[in-house]
Amino acid sequence: MSTEQEVITTQGLGKTIAGDRGIWIIVLLLALISLAAVYSSSIVLVGKRTVFFFLIRQSLFVMAGLAVVYFCHHIPLGIYRNLAFIGLILSIGLLIATIFWGTTHNDGTRWIEIAGISFQPAEAAKVALILYMAKALEDRVFLTFKEFTLYLLLPVGLICLLLLWGSNSAGIIMGGTAFMIMVMAGISAKHLLKTIGIASMALLFVIALAMSPLGLFPRVETGINRVFNFVNEDKGDSYQSDQAKIAIASAGFLGKGPGNSTQRHFLPKPESDFIYAIIVEEYGLLGGVSVVMLFLWFFYRACLIAKRCTRRFSALLVIGLSMFIVFQALLHIGVNVGILPVTGQTLPLVSRGGTSFLAVSVAVGMILTISRTIEKNKPITEEQIHE
Repeated sequence: MSTEQEVITTQGLGKTIAGDRGIWIIVLLLALISLAAVYSSSIVLVGKRTVFFFLIRQSLFVMAGLAVVYFCHHIPLGIYRNLAFIGLILSIGLLIATIFWGTTHNDGTRWIEIAGISFQPAEAAKVALILYMAKALEDRVFLTFKEFTLYLLLPVGLICLLLLWGSNSAGIIMGGTAFMIMVMAGISAKHLLKTIGIASMALLFVIALAMSPLGLFPRVETGINRVFNFVNEDKGDSYQSDQAKIAIASAGFLGKGPGNSTQRHFLPKPESDFIYAIIVEEYGLLGGVSVVMLFLWFFYRACLIAKRCTRRFSALLVIGLSMFIVFQALLHIGVNVGILPVTGQTLPLVSRGGTSFLAVSVAVGMILTISRTIEKNKPITEEQIHE
């Protein structure tokens, strides 16, 4: 029996679903948590709609997300390699288009509307950047800083600057993720130190542009104000953070029970930016810790997959995508528990669906593609031959 046949002829759903079973379980558990938490936290948004409107809508996003994971995990790894450069160029183009023709919601210009459908190019750009970096770091050694700058630093810097236009936290997350990928890829310390210096100067320049009469990078000034409010709670507006703290402090070990949140009536965006606070309020410390453990388990499973990779591209792609997902989750949780300034980052695969939900689903599908490829190509033991 061939290795491929051994993988495919498993029982039940295993006939069509391959890859790391642990990650599949985590995704399904987060999807179930999403349905319960979004339904409860969205009740305050019902208005003239039926009470099940947001539950049905989120159910559709969850089903679409799972379908995306399933579809993407069957795409051959070579196709992802070939899409790396194209994805980068498309992402840059869409991010630039967002600046000039994007629509604004909640003081942020992050959406493009086509045929009545709005989506956030920034979410797709995050995945595209990691895909490009994995391919570039596989193809080149980057012995000279000139080559490193041309093929890696400039594309990464441009994407991060464009992300900063619409979201400070998105730019910071991707900048940090990109730097960690470079470290894990073994980029020389000299290149990394120069990168830190260039990034620091670029950030100071962006802040200067944001504070100048030109008013460029409008979200940067908002971010600075949020940091000020976080550091000086007694002097700034800390309403969002205060309401999240009340939700968590009143939860206890087991929480108030499903659907019994009171802070959803006071928290802005309880179904997205502050959904973790609602989860803790309703399911207590036990529920909050369980969500954190699911993301840590996800990262652990991804690290196991990366450890088994024989190709540089696969290992860096798995680590990069898993870091991006977990960094965003930890940032969201940190904001909700009051240890970080307020941002607009959602909790991956849990917050109310949209472009972010689907983009993370693509990332998970890519990770499972690599896991499936490893399982397909692993040597067969004598025990498997005699089975």
